[in-house]
Amino acid sequence: MSFDKLNPLLHSQLRLAIMSLLVSVEEADYSFIKEQTEASSGNISVQMSKLEEAGYVEVSKSFKNKKPNTSYSITPKGVKGFKEYVNTIEQYLDVSNNEDD
Repeated sequence: MSFDKLNPLLHSQLRLAIMSLLVSVEEADYSFIKEQTEASSGNISVQMSKLEEAGYVEVSKSFKNKKPNTSYSITPKGVKGFKEYVNTIEQYLDVSNNEDD
């Protein structure tokens, strides 16, 4: 049996957590992502840049109560990449489950 390769972009704990959040909501602001992931501001910024460069997330900047607000949403390419990653993980898990039979 051959295994598909895991997407290295999503095979990072924080990027995977961010994508998991974004796939389940229409949009999430920076504060929500920081609160949910418990990651540092610098780490979130670096990982979001990587996801944006790959075309997996879209960034929008606005003002909320006269303060700058950055929001993120997952793109169709990001949804596709996330689903492929999950399917690959399931492939790995199915093989280990079948060995127990």
